[in-house]
Amino acid sequence: MVPEDRDDLLDLRARAFGRLSAAERERVLPRLRRDFAEERVLGVYDGSRLIGSGRYYPMEQWWLGAAVPMAGVASVYVAPEERGRGVGARLAAAMVELIAERGMPLSVLYPSIVPVYRKAGYEVAGGSHWFAFDADALRALGGDPVKIRRAGPKDAAEVVAVLRRVHAAARDAGPLDNGESHVRWDLEDPDVFAYLADDGFLSYHWNDDQTELVVELAVAGSAQTARALWSVVGSGSSIAKTVRAHISPHDPILWLLRDRSIRQTWLSAWMLRLVDAPAAVAARGFPAGVSIEASLIVDDPLRPGNAGSWRLTVADGRGALDPANASSDAVRVDIRGLAALYAGIPAATLSRAGLLDGPDTRALDAAFAATPFMLDEF
Repeated sequence: MVPEDRDDLLDLRARAFGRLSAAERERVLPRLRRDFAEERVLGVYDGSRLIGSGRYYPMEQWWLGAAVPMAGVASVYVAPEERGRGVGARLAAAMVELIAERGMPLSVLYPSIVPVYRKAGYEVAGGSHWFAFDADALRALGGDPVKIRRAGPKDAAEVVAVLRRVHAAARDAGPLDNGESHVRWDLEDPDVFAYLADDGFLSYHWNDDQTELVVELAVAGSAQTARALWSVVGSGSSIAKTVRAHISPHDPILWLLRDRSIRQTWLSAWMLRLVDAPAAVAARGFPAGVSIEASLIVDDPLRPGNAGSWRLTVADGRGALDPANASSDAVRVDIRGLAALYAGIPAATLSRAGLLDGPDTRALDAAFAATPFMLDEF
């Protein structure tokens, strides 16, 4: 799609998900112009009438110390009168092909309709977790003597550098690296309050009626920094009794608090697709100390280049997927099952779901072990 299609796209968006407010529209339009300019927006037409649209955002996703190029699919709209007629499936398949042409080995999305994306080779792989805390409990942590300062748009490069160091050192699986321009765009929001330390970053805002604080991102590389950042949030406890936070399911705050009366309030599942399976495996980090070789037979109707017989090798924290003749003990897996396996879903689970079949899959579990999560929703 091209810039001249903007009004048709915004009309389709309003019909599919509701109309943007004036403030939302003002923030979105610069990004939409960039998306058009970089030719990342696809449209499905009936004659001259736009009936479906979607786009992708180029980013990277952390997988055990390695940042893997990834395309985040978002803003998928189908006209209400065209739903149930295959428009979404056609759009998803075309998006996979576009992402492949751009050389990106992975794709991730938050599904509104799971079957449509499963047909395109995506599978549920991880979660986006929200927890609720007592604000007083966070305040009681007390700020350790850690230097923290306010952060704004001019600090975007430093924020990105801190996030990269923390995610790489923690060998996290799933968090996104959106790059400097996206972080700057986030920090330009006047309702967001952000703080930066040498090994940590915090951003939060008040909810609409100012009765709750909402932590969008809190990342710390040490207990001292975690205490200092979270106590900043907790300092608002005289007004906000509850803090709702978007964090990892193994964020250190869950162990730092004296009282574990913490509620998980929401979980959004996200789906993963291996667009280029050999490149995705080569770019991923793997657990140190694990060494395996396994024969795989992969089925991928949409991307034949991923299909066939492969030899998976994992050693010294790296992996490779090379063409090879199938052995008698080969594991058969379709592209959806391979995506879930890549994300650390146990092979036994995938076997019971009919996505994988093999005589002995324990080595695969050791190789792909991970607990993937994301701290962004798009």
